[in-house]
Amino acid sequence: MTQFNISLPPAVEEYLHQQIRQGDYKNLEDYIYHLILEDQKRNTQEKLETMLIDGLDSGAPIPITEEWWQQKRAELVKKLP
Repeated sequence: MTQFNISLPPAVEEYLHQQIRQGDYKNLEDYIYHLILEDQKRNTQEKLETMLIDGLDSGAPIPITEEWWQQKRAELVKKLP
């Protein structure tokens, strides 16, 4: 496991200790760990939103019918080893 040493302004340090005292987190490591997990989720969400917007902007919409799905399935089956 990697260890880090960081310097924080007193106001930020007090905020961290407040979060721990409120019972939201076990300790400072737990708080930092959850911050990183939330950051990862946010980044993943932003990437997904970007991909969805790119998809919407990728051209004229096409009707998705049963025939379209059959064609897509057939194309995927052809790609299987």
